[in-house]
Amino acid sequence: MIQVENLSKSFSLSRQQRKEIGTDARTITAVNNISFNCQPGRIYSLLGPNGAGKTTTLRMMATILKPTGGTIKINGYDVVQEGVKVRSSIGFLTGSTGLYQRLTPNELTKYFADLYGVKKDVYERRKNELYSLLGMHDFAKKRIGQLSTGMRQKVSIARTMIHDPDVVIFDEPTSGLDVITAENIVNLIRNCKDDGKTVIFSSHIMSEVDLLCDDLAIIHKGDLIYSSTMEEFREQMKSKNLTEEFIRIVNNTSVVT
Repeated sequence: MIQVENLSKSFSLSRQQRKEIGTDARTITAVNNISFNCQPGRIYSLLGPNGAGKTTTLRMMATILKPTGGTIKINGYDVVQEGVKVRSSIGFLTGSTGLYQRLTPNELTKYFADLYGVKKDVYERRKNELYSLLGMHDFAKKRIGQLSTGMRQKVSIARTMIHDPDVVIFDEPTSGLDVITAENIVNLIRNCKDDGKTVIFSSHIMSEVDLLCDDLAIIHKGDLIYSSTMEEFREQMKSKNLTEEFIRIVNNTSVVT
């Protein structure tokens, strides 16, 4: 379970940054006092335009960034006070995470399994399950530096999931990937739900949101402007499809602010 309460994050701006964005303010607020909950066995989608605060929010959940205000609890553990326990409970996937290019997928996956203290027999079972689901067996012994973008993303997923985390955080997991690789990831997210995991993901691809999500929130300029179930979202729609409804909500908020 993920519990987010009155969460905020501000960043200090250098003189050059203030000049570039045309402001005299010494700080900028990326996330502004947002609250929501993600439940086990459900898929929560965090939507928003570029720069809305989605990635900042997910990185705070993953203990990469420290909140300026508010709290995040994952499985009852505070991300600031109990970071080690949080990290053992989560899998965090982002397209910007680097991989050790000299290692093979087998070596990298085993390295992270060892970090999490995964027993050998459990590791072998988990590895085979993930490799089969993602279609990784054919390149498991090749160096990561020789792999395509899609193959590397599969390696990132295997590394993320090897310790069978209770909470899974995906930051635009299918961005820039081919159709087959994207479908592998969609199937993995479905499996996570079926296994009773708590899943949160951000995406710009509304067809994925339509396929996967049970609950959703829209974040814009750091503010949470919409939060509901997917069923309620569809019932309240004033546009003919999800993409147009998302744009309508964001644009109406922009006009108000």
